[in-house]
Amino acid sequence: MCDTLCVVGAHGTLFAKNSDRPPGEIQVARAFARRPRGRSLRTQYLDLGPDPGAAALWVASQPAWLWGLEHGINEHRVAIGNQTVYTIDDRWAAPAALLGMDIVRLALERASTADEALTVVTALVERHGQGGSGWQHERQPYFSSFVIADPNRAWLVETSGRIWVAAPLDEGGAALSNRLSLGTEWTRASPHVTAGTDWQRWRDPKAPTAIADLRLAVTRACATASPSPGYRSIIEALRDHGTADGALPAGVRDDWAGVSVCMHVRGYQATTASCVAELPRDPEAPMRHWVALGSPCASVYVPGFGGAIAPELAEPATWQRFARLRDRIESDPTRSEELAATRAVLDPVEAELWEQADLCEQAGRWEQAGTAGSPVELAATAFAPVDAALTRLGV
Repeated sequence: MCDTLCVVGAHGTLFAKNSDRPPGEIQVARAFARRPRGRSLRTQYLDLGPDPGAAALWVASQPAWLWGLEHGINEHRVAIGNQTVYTIDDRWAAPAALLGMDIVRLALERASTADEALTVVTALVERHGQGGSGWQHERQPYFSSFVIADPNRAWLVETSGRIWVAAPLDEGGAALSNRLSLGTEWTRASPHVTAGTDWQRWRDPKAPTAIADLRLAVTRACATASPSPGYRSIIEALRDHGTADGALPAGVRDDWAGVSVCMHVRGYQATTASCVAELPRDPEAPMRHWVALGSPCASVYVPGFGGAIAPELAEPATWQRFARLRDRIESDPTRSEELAATRAVLDPVEAELWEQADLCEQAGRWEQAGTAGSPVELAATAFAPVDAALTRLGV
């Protein structure tokens, strides 16, 4: 389960995603350099033939055992995230093919605009199909929806096997979660979908939509708010527990309350990584991002610029520290005291990092790699106060 939102405005696009995965699955965030043409390209389950090369990936959020990505941003300021969707086509019968996470990575490697990424995504879906397990220790095949964004527009793409529809977003906000959301508003589709068809015909009637609707109410309200949200408001939405006081949900109810944007479904799924990115239209302005490992409520959104990302975010041991903190918060019978004590330590550190990043942007230092206060220096040193805070918290 996952939640992705984006907001397209006059000056650029905001993109954000919570990645919900098995609670013990490590997910790291790193940058990838450009990859030259060369040897055969192997995704998780398929060999795709000669590698055409790849663009640099500035942020790549990757489950440690997988080739593909849950979400990412490339050097051309294209951002993509995916979600599982439930359709009438039998995902269990599909042979091993491309995972949604493979498609995210391949599109980021091959596209320089959202329109190009849409072409890559849909061509891969039609040619290779989707199949294979997205979970390491059990068989869990799935089909995906995608949010594709660049500084000028976004696309909402929903698939079922090799079939797809897509709707553009040229202004305003939108969000996707774990259900089919498009109806007849799509403007592009695979040949199997005739003009005017209601895409909801592909929704699995046995799959409850409330499992996504409660979360969509939060993310859509954030994405469509007036005035348009900034990164702070979006991070607040990504930390939402669906409770009035912000406490962790007590459990999952019959109406699916308790399956929240910041997910804590014990023994099944949790938010294991999160990211927010600003994609400015001005090519001279910095591409900014804020990356959190683990559950947003038990983590710090570490700021970065472009390909300058804190190297500690690529280390599995860093993710495990945040996971231990999450587990401790979840074990608190009050559902709020341990969380409050944790935030009392992490919030000042996060606020200081955000202030430093804001000052870095205002000073125009993102191109001055060798100067004090540059993005490279910020990324290199940003995790030090987080490390100290985690040590104080005993993880």
